[in-house]
Amino acid sequence: MSAASENGSVAAIVVAAGRGIRVGGGVPKQYRRVAGQAVLTRTLAALASHTDVATILPVIAADAADFFRECLEDLDPSIRARIAEPVEGGATRQMSVRAGLEALASGTAPEIVLVHDAARPFIRPDLIARAIKAGRDHGGAVPGVAVTDTVKRVEEIEPGIGRVTETPARDALRAVQTPQSFAFGPLLDAHRAAAAQDLHAFTDDGALAEWASLPVVVFAGDIDNRKITQASDLIEADRAFSSDAAGARAMTQYVTRLGTGFDVHAFTEGDHVWLGGIRIPADRGVLAHSDGDVALHALTDALLGAIADGDIGTHFPPSDEKWRGASSDQFLAHACELVRARGGRIDHLDITVLAEAPRIGKHREEIRARIAAIAGVPLSAVSIKATTTEKLGFVGRAEGLAAQAAATVRLPDEEAGA
Repeated sequence: MSAASENGSVAAIVVAAGRGIRVGGGVPKQYRRVAGQAVLTRTLAALASHTDVATILPVIAADAADFFRECLEDLDPSIRARIAEPVEGGATRQMSVRAGLEALASGTAPEIVLVHDAARPFIRPDLIARAIKAGRDHGGAVPGVAVTDTVKRVEEIEPGIGRVTETPARDALRAVQTPQSFAFGPLLDAHRAAAAQDLHAFTDDGALAEWASLPVVVFAGDIDNRKITQASDLIEADRAFSSDAAGARAMTQYVTRLGTGFDVHAFTEGDHVWLGGIRIPADRGVLAHSDGDVALHALTDALLGAIADGDIGTHFPPSDEKWRGASSDQFLAHACELVRARGGRIDHLDITVLAEAPRIGKHREEIRARIAAIAGVPLSAVSIKATTTEKLGFVGRAEGLAAQAAATVRLPDEEAGA
């Protein structure tokens, strides 16, 4: 048995690498907010509520680092101290769990590992305790609740129509949940064996353990330990988390604001222009007090507009020599900080550059990445496009270039909190 452990410790792997976009909104469900906090934030806090869980290891998608960082910011420092550096997941749930197991094996392997879905934030300490005990007693254990509906096994005969082939007895059926609990070494061995045979489609670790002929028992689950899968689940979760134990008033409510911005600069002598924080070679430069980055200037104004806090000239007046030749990334960073200082969240940034030249196509992804880094948002939250004006106007005559931007943010609803 590889990576065996005698230390008696418990670690939890939180599977959060899925796209989970059936709930809508374009953001994976584990990062959607319910009552002011991300689902994943609440799941991590719930697991940390049991003191026997020594290490919590999140497994996230490669492009979700910014989302995850926001989740951590909402956690108490004492909880953050028990959360390990996240590891990158795979294309399937099974591959993500194995990535987590291998990461744990590279250090001090635990005796027991819990595998839990990021989208189950309602887990309670008593369920965690049952999971740990069942894993220790039996080597493999999954929580289950009785099936209350009659279940039919069907054989599809045409799209949407299936012929009933069996009606299993309900008393022998259980709807399985997480956290699932296993002796660490045998589960890691089972994952490695499945990967060696190129088997990657197991939908839960209980099924994989069964395939590997490991003993698996079902212990009492929790009917309230529901999984968020649909938009309606998010609404119900928001209601549930928005009330305290006595059914008190809701927590912070948010309102969505949209701001727009526009900037223009004339061409002058030079060999480059700045666009989106990237220096782009060109046959001319721009006439400007700062570095003349029309994309970042427009985006800064869009954010300031969303929070109704003046414009870029208000905060960085061109009459102030301090800003002569200044890099525009600090303008955008300042606007982002103002949003966050009000308890706001930046949801999306969209820019359109209007120019005959230079062409930005080959620089597009570099610009997106730079803006995402400045603003502290995921790459998926940044869009940049370019267009000409069909030879019309000063842009069409190649006398200058311009940019327009839109920023979508969420701010605490002061009226709702009054």
